[in-house]
Amino acid sequence: MSIWEYANPKKFMQTSAGVLPFVWGLAAACLGVGLVWGFFLTPDDFRQGSTVKIIYLHVPAAMMAINAWVMMLVTSLIWLVRRHHVSALAAKAAAPVGLTFTVIALVTGAFWGQPMWGTWWAWDPRLTSFLILTLFYLGYIALWQAVENPDTAADLTAVLCLVGSVFALLSRYAVLFWNQGLHQGASLSLDKEENVADVFWFPLLVCIAGFVLLFVALVLMRTRTEIRARRMAALLARERLA
Repeated sequence: MSIWEYANPKKFMQTSAGVLPFVWGLAAACLGVGLVWGFFLTPDDFRQGSTVKIIYLHVPAAMMAINAWVMMLVTSLIWLVRRHHVSALAAKAAAPVGLTFTVIALVTGAFWGQPMWGTWWAWDPRLTSFLILTLFYLGYIALWQAVENPDTAADLTAVLCLVGSVFALLSRYAVLFWNQGLHQGASLSLDKEENVADVFWFPLLVCIAGFVLLFVALVLMRTRTEIRARRMAALLARERLA
């Protein structure tokens, strides 16, 4: 069995139909447990007070905003190299989901930053690169809508995805590149000394798992919708020619 079998639309539709209910169930369970645990069963931070609990939305959303673009980059490269339509449609399906996570991260970051920094926004390296990433998401979605030929649109958006990946990386590692700015370092790290306290760390991991599963579920669902739309367009084109 080869992984490329799932690039066949029929195979993808059959497999995703069986997987989706389980992914939705796991996503709902993780999000429910993680958010209730984090918001209601953890103490206030001795410095940040109750505002620290924004971490359970802000950190998972920010992580998925970047990783969604990485997923789009991988599927776009698959399209450019192997010309599998499912990969191009998966990248298209992931863009609005990634944009939503990006907006959530920016909004929750503003609410978190205002009491901590005394301002809703600062031209911090990480915040600025994240804002530019948001604009790339908008441009990517707009380009899909602007180009009528789907294969041409997939080619152009794949190139745009390659360029935008620079800002996805900057959003993740800007604090390491520039030793300036207000934004703190990573909340989660392989170095245990840089992690948040365990009382916040464990529910945060559950929330991150929930956001990852939610992303997978939404992308699978939207990719299925894109495949159906492509089939419908092909059928309508045949009827016009008949």
